[in-house]
Amino acid sequence: MANKYFAKLAVDNTVLNTEVVSEGNAATEAKGIEFLKKIHGWPHWKEYFRTEGASPRKNAPQIGGTYDEGRDAFISIKQYPSWVFNESTCNYEPPVALPADDWSLGGSVCYTWDEGTTNWVVVNFEGDFVPDPKV
Repeated sequence: MANKYFAKLAVDNTVLNTEVVSEGNAATEAKGIEFLKKIHGWPHWKEYFRTEGASPRKNAPQIGGTYDEGRDAFISIKQYPSWVFNESTCNYEPPVALPADDWSLGGSVCYTWDEGTTNWVVVNFEGDFVPDPKV
Protein backbone atom coordinates (compact mmCIF):
# COMPACT_ATOMS: atom_id res chain seq x y z
CA MET A 1 0.00 0.00 0.00
CA ALA A 2 1.03 3.57 -0.62
CA ASN A 3 1.58 6.14 2.09
CA LYS A 4 -0.31 9.39 2.60
CA TYR A 5 1.25 12.51 4.05
CA PHE A 6 -0.28 14.97 6.52
CA ALA A 7 0.79 18.23 8.11
CA LYS A 8 -0.02 18.86 11.77
CA LEU A 9 -1.28 22.43 12.13
CA ALA A 10 -1.45 24.78 15.10
CA VAL A 11 -4.66 26.72 15.72
CA ASP A 12 -3.17 29.62 13.70
CA ASN A 13 -2.30 27.18 10.82
CA THR A 14 1.43 27.16 11.50
CA VAL A 15 2.91 23.81 10.42
CA LEU A 16 4.10 21.99 13.54
CA ASN A 17 5.12 18.62 12.12
CA THR A 18 4.40 16.08 9.40
CA GLU A 19 3.10 12.51 9.63
CA VAL A 20 3.06 9.53 7.30
CA VAL A 21 -0.05 7.33 7.34
CA SER A 22 -0.63 4.11 5.41
CA GLU A 23 -3.29 4.30 2.73
CA GLY A 24 -5.23 1.64 4.63
CA ASN A 25 -5.79 4.19 7.40
CA ALA A 26 -6.19 7.16 5.08
CA ALA A 27 -8.17 6.16 1.99
CA THR A 28 -9.42 9.75 1.92
CA GLU A 29 -8.14 12.93 3.53
CA ALA A 30 -11.07 12.89 5.97
CA LYS A 31 -10.32 9.30 7.03
CA GLY A 32 -6.64 10.13 7.46
CA ILE A 33 -7.49 13.10 9.65
CA GLU A 34 -9.84 11.01 11.79
CA PHE A 35 -7.11 8.36 12.17
CA LEU A 36 -4.55 10.99 13.24
CA LYS A 37 -7.01 12.59 15.66
CA LYS A 38 -7.46 9.20 17.36
CA ILE A 39 -3.73 8.47 17.50
CA HIS A 40 -2.48 11.91 18.57
CA GLY A 41 -5.53 13.60 20.04
CA TRP A 42 -4.81 16.61 17.84
CA PRO A 43 -7.62 18.05 15.65
CA HIS A 44 -5.83 20.10 12.95
CA TRP A 45 -4.37 18.23 9.96
CA LYS A 46 -4.09 18.75 6.18
CA GLU A 47 -3.02 16.22 3.59
CA TYR A 48 -0.14 17.07 1.26
CA PHE A 49 1.63 15.32 -1.59
CA ARG A 50 5.37 14.70 -1.83
CA THR A 51 5.53 14.53 -5.62
CA GLU A 52 6.50 17.96 -6.95
CA GLY A 53 3.70 19.58 -8.91
CA ALA A 54 1.16 16.97 -7.77
CA SER A 55 -0.16 18.86 -4.78
CA PRO A 56 -3.31 20.87 -5.16
CA ARG A 57 -1.94 22.70 -2.11
CA LYS A 58 0.91 24.17 -4.20
CA ASN A 59 3.82 23.12 -1.96
CA ALA A 60 4.87 20.57 0.59
CA PRO A 61 4.61 21.95 4.13
CA GLN A 62 7.63 23.43 5.88
CA ILE A 63 7.80 23.22 9.67
CA GLY A 64 7.29 26.78 10.84
CA GLY A 65 5.58 27.71 7.58
CA THR A 66 1.82 28.09 7.30
CA TYR A 67 -1.24 26.66 5.63
CA ASP A 68 -3.38 29.36 3.99
CA GLU A 69 -7.03 28.29 3.91
CA GLY A 70 -8.07 30.94 1.39
CA ARG A 71 -5.42 29.85 -1.11
CA ASP A 72 -5.60 26.17 -0.03
CA ALA A 73 -1.80 26.25 -0.08
CA PHE A 74 1.20 25.62 2.15
CA ILE A 75 3.43 28.68 2.34
CA SER A 76 7.06 28.49 3.40
CA ILE A 77 8.83 30.84 5.79
CA LYS A 78 9.92 34.15 4.28
CA GLN A 79 13.70 33.83 4.31
CA TYR A 80 14.63 37.48 3.77
CA PRO A 81 12.75 40.79 4.16
CA SER A 82 13.41 41.74 0.52
CA TRP A 83 11.84 38.57 -0.92
CA VAL A 84 8.38 38.95 -2.43
CA PHE A 85 5.37 36.66 -2.40
CA ASN A 86 4.45 35.01 -5.72
CA GLU A 87 0.68 34.49 -5.78
CA SER A 88 0.79 31.80 -8.46
CA THR A 89 3.35 29.57 -6.70
CA CYS A 90 2.61 30.65 -3.11
CA ASN A 91 6.36 30.93 -2.48
CA TYR A 92 8.59 33.82 -1.46
CA GLU A 93 11.11 34.64 -4.18
CA PRO A 94 14.16 36.88 -4.36
CA PRO A 95 13.74 40.18 -6.21
CA VAL A 96 16.68 39.15 -8.41
CA ALA A 97 16.71 35.78 -10.21
CA LEU A 98 19.34 33.19 -9.28
CA PRO A 99 22.12 33.34 -11.92
CA ALA A 100 21.83 30.61 -14.57
CA ASP A 101 25.36 29.34 -13.85
CA ASP A 102 24.50 28.37 -10.25
CA TRP A 103 25.47 24.78 -9.39
CA SER A 104 21.89 23.92 -8.38
CA LEU A 105 20.86 24.71 -11.96
CA GLY A 106 23.65 22.62 -13.48
CA GLY A 107 26.29 25.36 -13.59
CA SER A 108 29.70 25.55 -11.98
CA VAL A 109 29.29 28.49 -9.57
CA CYS A 110 27.66 28.49 -6.14
CA TYR A 111 25.74 31.59 -5.05
CA THR A 112 24.15 32.66 -1.80
CA TRP A 113 21.73 35.49 -1.14
CA ASP A 114 23.15 38.69 0.39
CA GLU A 115 20.34 40.69 2.00
CA GLY A 116 22.64 43.71 2.47
CA THR A 117 23.03 44.18 -1.27
CA THR A 118 19.78 42.38 -2.17
CA ASN A 119 21.67 40.33 -4.71
CA TRP A 120 23.35 36.97 -5.21
CA VAL A 121 27.04 36.67 -4.32
CA VAL A 122 29.54 33.93 -5.18
CA VAL A 123 30.43 31.47 -2.42
CA ASN A 124 34.17 30.84 -2.24
CA PHE A 125 34.91 27.36 -0.96
CA GLU A 126 38.13 26.50 0.82
CA GLY A 127 40.23 23.45 -0.09
CA ASP A 128 38.86 20.66 -2.26
CA PHE A 129 35.21 20.98 -1.22
CA VAL A 130 32.81 21.11 -4.15
CA PRO A 131 29.06 21.16 -3.45
CA ASP A 132 27.02 18.34 -4.94
CA PRO A 133 23.96 19.82 -6.72
CA LYS A 134 22.08 16.51 -6.31
CA VAL A 135 22.09 16.73 -2.49
